[in-house]
Amino acid sequence: MAKKLFVGGLSFETTENTLKETFSKAGTVESATIIVDRVSGRSKGFGFVEMSTEEEAKKAIEMFNGKELDGRNVTVNEARPLEPRPRPGGFQRDYRGGSRGGRGFGGERRRSW
Repeated sequence: MAKKLFVGGLSFETTENTLKETFSKAGTVESATIIVDRVSGRSKGFGFVEMSTEEEAKKAIEMFNGKELDGRNVTVNEARPLEPRPRPGGFQRDYRGGSRGGRGFGGERRRSW
């Protein structure tokens, strides 16, 4: 079973080929991906490497965590599953069921006639 590793602190110049070549020293690399910003197309400074076995993944962590890659000390550890995040924008409900938009938490607006 393949094991996915998180690689953080990457140089903006690091490529997926560089990751693949570097981590292949620890074993068979199934895939290497660098996460890029959708708008700018520039690296976000982290990526993921998938090793073919758990033993190779552990070896890669030992070999590369805290070591230099393209002039930067990288962090390598086991990737965690993506946790769900709230969607940006829109209305959010408070604990009383009201919305946070519009008039806020003050209740109804009073008329001063």
